[in-house]
Amino acid sequence: MPMPTEERVSQLVAELVARRGFDLEGVAIAAAGNGELAPVRVKVTVDSDGPADLDAIAALSRDTSELLDAAGDFGESAYLLEVTTPGVERPLTTARHWRRAQGRKVRVKLADGAERIEGKARFDARVGRLADDATVALVIGGKVKPHRVHVPLADIAEAVVQVEFNAPGAAELELAGGIAPGRPVPGEEPADLAAPGQHSDTPTEGVAE
Repeated sequence: MPMPTEERVSQLVAELVARRGFDLEGVAIAAAGNGELAPVRVKVTVDSDGPADLDAIAALSRDTSELLDAAGDFGESAYLLEVTTPGVERPLTTARHWRRAQGRKVRVKLADGAERIEGKARFDARVGRLADDATVALVIGGKVKPHRVHVPLADIAEAVVQVEFNAPGAAELELAGGIAPGRPVPGEEPADLAAPGQHSDTPTEGVAE
C-alpha cells in the first residue's frame, strides 16, 4: 500500500494541532531504515507563542498517533511518529515566526531590488518588535555599536535564526525589546536546546488495525 503524502498527513492533523493551541509548521515523511519493510518516520513540527510544554507535546503525540491509526492511510505498515517543535536554526517565513524570534540573532538576505541596509544585502541582526505583521525592527552593529533599523518583511528573501553560545549585549537586547515571552535567553539555553527536535516526544510506533 502506498504511503500517504506529507500534504495528506498535514490535512489529517491540522485541526487537531490547532485545537491543542499549536500552529502546524510542517510534516516530513522519510524512511526510518533500509529495506522495503523498514518503517517510515513521520515528523510533525508544531509551535506556539508560549514556552514549550513537554506534557502538551506528549499528549499531542498520543492523540496524533490515534488519529493517524483511525484514518487508516498507513494500512498495516508500521510508522514512527515524532511530534516536535522547531530547532534553533529555523528559517523565518511568516509574521508569527518573526514575532516568536524576538531577541534572537538572525542571518538576513534581502530580496533583489530591496533597499540595502547600510549598503549590504546580507547581514546579521537581532530581531526586534514586529509592527503590523509587515515591518520588523532589526538591531545591527552587534555589541559594539548597536542601532535599530526597520525593514519590511516583503524586502526579506531569507532569514535564519543563528545558534548563539554567548549572551547578547545588554544594549542590543534592549533595542530589540527583549526576548519573546516564554522563550529562552540566547546563549543561556542548555546545550540540547540548540538541537532541532529537542522538544520531541519519544517516537511512537503506530500500526493501523
